[in-house]
Amino acid sequence: MSYFDAASAAPLHPVGRQALLAALDEGWADPARLYREGRRARLLLDAAREAVAEVVECRPDELVFTPSGTRAVHTGIEGALAGRRRVGRHLIVSAVEHSSVLHTAEVHEARGGSVTEVGVDRTGAVAPEAFAGALRPDTALACLQSANHEVGTVQPVAEVAGACRAAGVPLLVDAAQSLGWGPVAGGWSLLTASAHKWGGPPGVGLLVVRKGTRFAPQGPADERESGRAAGFENIPAVVAAAASLRAVRAEAAEEAARLRELTERIRARVPALVPEAEVAGDPERRLPGIVTFSCLYVDGETVLHELDAAGFSVSSGSSCTSSTLTPSHVLRAMGVLSEGNVRVSLPPGTPAEDVERFLTVLPGVVAGVREKLGAPVTAGGVRGAERDGEGSGAPLVDAPAGEAAAAGALVVDALGRRCPVPVIELARVIGDVPVGGTVRVLADDEAARLDIPAWCEMRGQEYVGEEPADRGSAHVVRRVS
Repeated sequence: MSYFDAASAAPLHPVGRQALLAALDEGWADPARLYREGRRARLLLDAAREAVAEVVECRPDELVFTPSGTRAVHTGIEGALAGRRRVGRHLIVSAVEHSSVLHTAEVHEARGGSVTEVGVDRTGAVAPEAFAGALRPDTALACLQSANHEVGTVQPVAEVAGACRAAGVPLLVDAAQSLGWGPVAGGWSLLTASAHKWGGPPGVGLLVVRKGTRFAPQGPADERESGRAAGFENIPAVVAAAASLRAVRAEAAEEAARLRELTERIRARVPALVPEAEVAGDPERRLPGIVTFSCLYVDGETVLHELDAAGFSVSSGSSCTSSTLTPSHVLRAMGVLSEGNVRVSLPPGTPAEDVERFLTVLPGVVAGVREKLGAPVTAGGVRGAERDGEGSGAPLVDAPAGEAAAAGALVVDALGRRCPVPVIELARVIGDVPVGGTVRVLADDEAARLDIPAWCEMRGQEYVGEEPADRGSAHVVRRVS
């Protein structure tokens, strides 16, 4: 089995495992007590804090350990907003932040605060000038991830931090995906991370609050971790997190070069091996081990199951893998295809032969799923007008009387059908539409708002826009060629 989902959780590093086992025997006592066992536990906790602070490049007294990276984000945002409440209640986030940031922003807005969401380009990166333009006199805090969790794009943190510093606004950086690869540059004020992302144990997060940053911890007061993380410290896990972080950083330069070559291999070969596939994310400014691509005419859930059966553990941002049936907010913000999305995130030590085997298996998996769905695909690509009588069964109906009929538009009724059926049915009929003519796709699947425009861009057709309909929406496409 090849584990290709390190962006969700990396396997425990061997050094971290050794540290964890040793600390179970030595670090079980209360570090706040003065007896021998307590002092021994305190020494372990302090040593771990100093080790992590050295890697993060902060002071030990600026860093606290939390029960998770999500808790670190919640605590950091809420504490910074409360500490600067006299300045204002305006919060800035990017559109591709981790859900823990966006959920905290939603709560802040529900409580009467204001939130500005800065958009990204098609690579998933914010423009520093756009972020700077969102700053206001009442801005209390800005948040920007160091690198994206889904597509690996590295954000211009140093430039954004400079703009925030000039405006006197603290910047919180979510460094969960990048901290194992190197320190976060720039004059940030707060930083969060999660140990299970770099090969530490789950259940350990860290929060750094730079000296001079106004911060007011929220919730009931607790004497532990400077009042910023309530509860008894999990010292064995903290020690293992520190040991694994130091270990992965010592190996980072060599491993980054190796994994970058492997993911570059995937980026280059997937579009050649799989017709109608789109690779997402910045090709240069990206993390070494993450590559994301989407495939037309397949659903992500089935692809993941088939790859799992073939021995590969990957993840997906497709709406059909989510209980909410909405596409990834990251892919949506980027404006790229979400259907049939696969995220490959290689853990350190991944053998090159595993990647080669994945590239061998993937084309057959995608072709098999497309065949089951009746997608109009041949070896050369899409059969625009040909219908083979199999597959989704979404009916093509004549245009109703009125404006659509006057325009000579065909209508595809994909109401009640989930991704990728609306796009499959669009591909089936586009060849029946004269050049310059239009087809209206009726759909109530949220993913259609993203995937139909993305299909048009990939296939060289024109997406005219979305129109209201009795049910769902009508997505109007004009045939260009």
